[in-house]
Parts: sequence; C-alpha cells; structure tokens
Amino acid sequence: MFDMKGRVALITGAGSAHGMGRETALGLAECGCDVVVADLDLAGATRNANELKDMGVNAIGVQVNVTDRDSVDAMVKRVIDTFGKIDILVNIAGMTQPIRTIDLTYEQFDRMLQVNLLSVFSVTKAVLPHMIKQQYGRIVNMSSASAKRGGGIFGGSHYSASKAGILGFSKNLAREVVADHITVNSVCPGLIGTDFRRSATGLSDEDERKLWEDIPMKRAGSPREVAAAIVFLASDEAAFITGEDIDVNGGAHID
Repeated sequence: MFDMKGRVALITGAGSAHGMGRETALGLAECGCDVVVADLDLAGATRNANELKDMGVNAIGVQVNVTDRDSVDAMVKRVIDTFGKIDILVNIAGMTQPIRTIDLTYEQFDRMLQVNLLSVFSVTKAVLPHMIKQQYGRIVNMSSASAKRGGGIFGGSHYSASKAGILGFSKNLAREVVADHITVNSVCPGLIGTDFRRSATGLSDEDERKLWEDIPMKRAGSPREVAAAIVFLASDEAAFITGEDIDVNGGAHID
C-alpha cells in the first residue's frame, strides 16, 4: 500500500526544521514521491529538499510567497518545467495569531485571510489546470480544529475564520473536480508540537501542559501524526474519499 513511485508532490510551507510540512515531505518521499519543498524560507526549503535527496528521491527546494500571485505562478512553472506534472498538492503554508477580536485591527484580519485562505485558492487555481489536463490529482488542505471548535486552543477569531473558510472551499471544490478524478480533502490538527506554533503563541512548557488537560489523550500531537493523515489522503488508497476533513487532535474535538 501507499506506493507513490512516479508521483510528483508539491508542498507549501515545508521549510521548517521540525514542522508538519517537513514531516509530510518525508512521508511522501518514503512512499516514493518526487517532492517539491516550497516555502518563503528558501534556505529551509533547500535544506529539507537535500534531506529528501539523501533518501534517493528527486526533490527541489523552491522559494514562494503564497500571498503573491506572480510568485505562485513562478513556483508552479518551475515544478512543471522540472517534473512535467503535479500529482499531489498539499497546502500547509499559514500563520496563527492569539489576539482577541476586540483588539484585532482590520489589517491583521486581512493579513490572516491572505496568508491562510486566499493562498490556498491561489496555489490551487495555479495547479488545477495541470491536474485536469492529466485527469488525476490529490489536493490536501491544512485546516484546524479551531475551524470547528471556534478557537479554544490558540489563535484569534480571524484564525478560526480563515481555517473554517478552507473547509468550505475544499468541500465545494471537491464537487467541482470529482469528474476529473481529482480528490480534495482537509486535515484539521489540534494541539501539535511544532516550533512554529510555540514561537507564534509564546507559550511556556508549563502553559502548554495545562492545555493538555482539555485533550483526552493528555498530550500534544506530533507533526508526524498529522503527516500520516495527509499521506493517506494523497494516496491511491484514498481514491474514494473526497470533500472530507480528518481530525487529528487526540479527541479534543469529535464530530
């Protein structure tokens, strides 16, 4: 199962040294995928791509600003010029910000939507023509438990709104492209132990352990556990699953 030899995967937000993007890239590479590691941080993307090359797969690191259409188009062109196709798209690039609504500025709200939601549309729109042409594709978008819970972990209302928007976008798109043999699904992580989240929220180790009390499993998840769900949805074994969202949250939210 999960034999993806010959597939080409593009992952945005995959330049972190310990994040979900890196673990997803590793998971797909372990299944035989050629992988494009895309991130605003070119050094990080290149480092992670080199790690994949050491595993014996073809990989490149690409710099992209997912809020800039020209940058997105240039990234997709580079992938097509290098590999000739894109079979799998994983939209992970995003941000969070723990600010109460009363304190939010219009600029902060707009920025959150640009980075978390509009970027998913922009990258997906650039990739879709290639998937439709080849009549095959797997799209996996990163949402959040906050999209369903209405926050309650970290991040403000603008974060929850952006991640809820991803769920609506993904479900609608799934209906549009199902006849083209393209599936569209989302993953909704809860509290996950990543360097990015810790730096964005500023939580101490003690504060984080207090958050575990609301999680039935009494721990944070690992980036690898989120990546496992993404790899499954990107595989041919998930061919009959579309418009779905998978919760990876230790029981913190069950629906």
